[in-house]
Amino acid sequence: MQSTATGVLDSALRRFHEVLPPNGVITDPQRLRTYECDGLASYRVVPAVVVLPENQEQIQQVVRICAEHRIPFVARGSGTGLSGGALPHSDGVLIVTAKMRRILEIDVENERAVVEPGVINLDVTKAAAPHGYYFAPDPSSQQVCSVGGNVAENSGGAHCLKYGFTTHHILGLEVITPDGEIVQLGGAREAPGYDLLGAFIGSEGTLGIVTKITVRLLRKPESVQTLLAGFPSTDEAGAAVSAIIAAGVTPAAIEMMDALAIEAAEQAVQCGYPKGAGAVLVVELDGPAAEVEHTFAEVERYCGEHGAFEIRVAADDAERAMIWKGRKSAFAAVGRISPDYIVQDGVIPRTALPEVLGRIARLSGESGVRVANVFHAGDGNLHPLVLFDDSEPGAAERAEEVSGAILDLCIEHGGSITGEHGVGADKVKYMGRMFNADDLDTMQRVRCAFDPVGICNPGKVFPTPRLCGEVPGPRRGVHPLTEAGLADQF
Repeated sequence: MQSTATGVLDSALRRFHEVLPPNGVITDPQRLRTYECDGLASYRVVPAVVVLPENQEQIQQVVRICAEHRIPFVARGSGTGLSGGALPHSDGVLIVTAKMRRILEIDVENERAVVEPGVINLDVTKAAAPHGYYFAPDPSSQQVCSVGGNVAENSGGAHCLKYGFTTHHILGLEVITPDGEIVQLGGAREAPGYDLLGAFIGSEGTLGIVTKITVRLLRKPESVQTLLAGFPSTDEAGAAVSAIIAAGVTPAAIEMMDALAIEAAEQAVQCGYPKGAGAVLVVELDGPAAEVEHTFAEVERYCGEHGAFEIRVAADDAERAMIWKGRKSAFAAVGRISPDYIVQDGVIPRTALPEVLGRIARLSGESGVRVANVFHAGDGNLHPLVLFDDSEPGAAERAEEVSGAILDLCIEHGGSITGEHGVGADKVKYMGRMFNADDLDTMQRVRCAFDPVGICNPGKVFPTPRLCGEVPGPRRGVHPLTEAGLADQF
């Protein structure tokens, strides 16, 4: 903390101690370093202060203090994000919601649950399971990631092919705006007016802090069947994916891993995938038993027709869990074959899979940078893992060049620079390649409507330090949400 900033923070600190429980304020330099990054460890910033609120009222008080002193703040859940979205501000406050882990209600009659933001994703399903329900979004980190973080990033998961992303399973939110007001977004299935709920989900913590989440619960399917198919290469596996989708079959999930990703998973969890496979597909179908039985036979046939040399069908839940264990562990498993790696995230049309994977292979060969591919093949969401050794001079820079070139490939093929990991701090520099200046200014208008002062997770998403005064703003004395015609939606 330096000069003026030190005085402002010292004043705010005294008030933080008044509104938060004992041990709810962290200023010790060593403890602060615990929070210097999220799951993307290549970006590190030590926050000035960390606070650990235990309820909505405490978050509201902290935000109001920050707003009064114009201190930047960043919300953080479990810290599993992969884009630097929860990267702290060096002169700001990191508001950690990890202690807010109460499941407030399981409403079976209305097929919904109400949870606090720190609730772990998988714990929602555990709570709903005795009633025959579950929470569909299932990021690979679902055992540790928080629902609040899922909302911020609009997380997906293996089953997003059939069930969609987090936004399709959120019915309502209570949020604290950057000026400290508590507002309700959504709550009705077809609310009139602007879709503010949709705007907030996936906004990466730049519009406010969520404190209460109403999620949609789904009934457990009558039948679930899972198969693992081994192919000589990603070309044959990709052709099988295209054939399955073209036939009108919509699996719950179709996941692909290439040889390098398989090697890492085997070393990490001994998942027993087919030996010699250049690629594997994990295909899962669920629904009414008769439908699953019929479509599963089709999936097996298409895999066989397109070169699968081994097909295994899970006989029970234990075998199903083992098939998924390799895929779910893939990101962390790559640490077994490389000391450092970049986890990338982009989207392409399914039909472009063979060409893009071929281009990635050429990029890898020309640069000498290995790339392991793990992805949601059914909806074209790629997760290339770019491997390097940071102790080798220039290796990190070469890996970053390959990583950026892969995102350029996604844009070139009409895709996106992110499918579910967000922009955060990591992809800010690529936003200008995907959007023009007018696009970015329009997004900034929305952000300014919520946060005219610019203290809520600043420096994320937008490629340049845009200030609200740099785009046409609200009239003097008019609340920005009222000026935008949005206030009556809360």
